[in-house]
Amino acid sequence: MTENNLSSIPNEMLTRTRSLSIVIPTYNESKNIVKILDSLRAALTREMNAEIIVVDDNSPDGTSQTVEEYAKSSTNSGYSIQIIRRENKRGLSSAIVTGIERAKGDAVVVMDSDMSHPPQTIPQMVEELQSSDCDIVVASRYVKGGGVSGWPFKRKLISKGATKIAQHGLGIKIKDPMSGFFAFKRQIVNNIKFDAIGYKILLEILVKAKGAKVKEIPYTFINRTAGSSKLDLSVGVGYLQSIWKLYRYGKSVQASERRTSVHFLSKAGRFYTVGASGLLVNYFVSFLFGAVLSNLWYIYATMIGIVFSMSSNFILNKIWTFEDRKFDPRRTLMQYGLFLGFSGIGAVFQLLMVYGLVELRHVNYSIALFLAVAIASVGNFLLNKKWTFQEKVWS
Repeated sequence: MTENNLSSIPNEMLTRTRSLSIVIPTYNESKNIVKILDSLRAALTREMNAEIIVVDDNSPDGTSQTVEEYAKSSTNSGYSIQIIRRENKRGLSSAIVTGIERAKGDAVVVMDSDMSHPPQTIPQMVEELQSSDCDIVVASRYVKGGGVSGWPFKRKLISKGATKIAQHGLGIKIKDPMSGFFAFKRQIVNNIKFDAIGYKILLEILVKAKGAKVKEIPYTFINRTAGSSKLDLSVGVGYLQSIWKLYRYGKSVQASERRTSVHFLSKAGRFYTVGASGLLVNYFVSFLFGAVLSNLWYIYATMIGIVFSMSSNFILNKIWTFEDRKFDPRRTLMQYGLFLGFSGIGAVFQLLMVYGLVELRHVNYSIALFLAVAIASVGNFLLNKKWTFQEKVWS
């Protein structure tokens, strides 16, 4: 069986013997796994006819052994527990795909094992799948009634930035496409070939499950209290790789679009998505030089972060937004200089406009800032489109 291609699953494996499968990927979660299994025992009823599938990437802390011992002591719990132990650590998304391949339920729930996703929400998710006209139910932090508990500001900023990149870069409409807590009807992924890059498999399902109807329900994400977070620089790189891969996938399956307005808006959307990614690059690089690799003065570290983010913005806009893949040195340096110049002009314009609106027109600062950013960003896009990358403005 090809691990990431669900269309290759033999027909007999698709025979449903249970109504609900819960997939839990783990790596070094021995401090949390018993708590989550106990919570599931309290939340699930016998009528739900559930199975729990724990996929462990050979955790050195003995997570898989803990699950095996728990399963042996829970034979009369009303649901089954199976452990899939993968010999090599291959990543969160591929672990989830492995669990989905083994799932026998008509509905599948994916959740984390660190107690950040409350099992008490699962009955509502399953009920929505059964009673509503939807194929995917996403437990959302960003709809009314949802929220996040225990996150520092920088974690919230990273999450919001990644969400905006997914929404604008991939055309995803829901408010929390980065959720790791969701349920779906098993049949919608039967013919999907998963790439399983990065750490958010929901993104891939949303992009590749054609015509799937999605509903969001609120929940409160609770930051882990035991174990360590898996969020690091490699996770960020993997996320950007998955966004690029999914963007290329969407582009390859869509019919060629001839309308000028759609071309223009598509490039504008990509331009602003790149801008959002630049914020993440700026933060990570500044933090890296200011707190991890060296003890640079924070101003110097921030300046390095700005240079990196502007450079990454230029490269991404050249390759992705404006699809210019010619990199002869003279032309590229000229484009780079123009890009930096227009970015500088936009920054000066933004400062002057904010000052003028606040000091001379007595406009509220937040409104003035919004107007200035909006106008400066539009101007930046149009100037770079016309002069840096030599395209017609309306094209």
